[in-house]
Amino acid sequence: MKEEELYRYSDTVNELLARYGVKFGIYKNGIFKEQLFPFDMIPRKIGKDEFNYLEKGLKQRVMALNEFIKDIYGDKKIIRDKVVPEEFVYMGSGYLAQCEGVTPPNGIYTHISGIDLVQAKDGEWYILEDNLRIPSGASYPMIARDICRRSSPATFKNNSICDNRNYAKLLRKTMDYVNAGGHTVILSPGRYNAAYFEHSYLAEQTGAHLVTGNEIVVENDNLYFIDYSGRKERVGAVYRRISDEYLDPMNFNPESVIGIPHIYDIYRKGNVALINAPGNGVADDKGIYYFVPKMIKYYLDEEPILNNAPTYLPFYEKDMEYVLEHFDDLVLKDVAEAGGYGVVFGNSMTKDEKEKFIGMLKAEPRRFIAQEVIDFLDIDICDEGKVVPRKADLRAFVLMADEPMVWRSGLTRFSRNPDSFIVNSSQGGGFKDTWVLEE
Repeated sequence: MKEEELYRYSDTVNELLARYGVKFGIYKNGIFKEQLFPFDMIPRKIGKDEFNYLEKGLKQRVMALNEFIKDIYGDKKIIRDKVVPEEFVYMGSGYLAQCEGVTPPNGIYTHISGIDLVQAKDGEWYILEDNLRIPSGASYPMIARDICRRSSPATFKNNSICDNRNYAKLLRKTMDYVNAGGHTVILSPGRYNAAYFEHSYLAEQTGAHLVTGNEIVVENDNLYFIDYSGRKERVGAVYRRISDEYLDPMNFNPESVIGIPHIYDIYRKGNVALINAPGNGVADDKGIYYFVPKMIKYYLDEEPILNNAPTYLPFYEKDMEYVLEHFDDLVLKDVAEAGGYGVVFGNSMTKDEKEKFIGMLKAEPRRFIAQEVIDFLDIDICDEGKVVPRKADLRAFVLMADEPMVWRSGLTRFSRNPDSFIVNSSQGGGFKDTWVLEE
């Protein structure tokens, strides 16, 4: 593989990404700040056979998670059979009582899943997290690949790399498969959302209308898009980039000013598809993560292809004993946090910090999980002209229509801090292209 040609265009590519507004936003101390998502030109490479293995495991996992959500808001067999404790379902912030008894079009809850994996130094892949609510990030490798391709066509002509430009086609297939009749729209909270670039980019790529809450309205049990001339046209599918609680002030948070009144009412009647389905958070809770291998056996009668990171639940007395005994060797995660927040390493705490944390752990055991620290595989990045190793993960995207479809690309995020395992963009990380090889 001779991708060295790309390195010469690093500055040009990052300048173009900045010009196109490839940014992410974060709120900190009540202030919204946008910043560039740094792109590294050295691609991550995954061989054909290795990705085929990942693909099988990802499809298996997403199918089991979809069955779990359907079961939780339906018959609840997995609770009755005591595979998953009811406390871990009903005490989780992602569970929504409003979703009880509601089946989305074609029974699909997990239309778009972002599954975070890491590869250990021994080559084994581990699932770190399932993102099933509003997973983001596909747009970054899409546009980066497009700019790189224009900068150095020979690189992509001479190397056998899977074309990642089909993500929009997969997404459109997912949208059309569940569309209840009418236009498809991408619902954004607006310009100051952290992922607004992605909203607008995916709308352009899929041909969907990009709308905010004041551009769609519920009338006569249907949803309508109001175009620039004031004409109303029916909407059959909404790829919503608004969290559950703000989606509909009549059914969820009454103080929401970005949602659409009564959209959930017509969703319950089957008159519009919501992508992803409300209530999915019940399955991507960090506490529920522990039970996903059990779900695969329970719903699919199969052994898990991809493993979780070794995880312990202080909720269980035996696991609590292990966590307290091996505290310095573990990473502790608050199940309510995301984006790299709420993650602490036992060996990084002072004596007082440990005592305080253990007190919280004993008082609220459902609030935390503990995991063995996986020594991620280091991958090369270019830092100030030097090639250096850094920790990285991979967010794989699985889309669901008549069957699960795994995008043969992904978002590789890396830490720019040589001493950090946290790769999230909100924590200062960067991203790079992921080459899935065709041979």
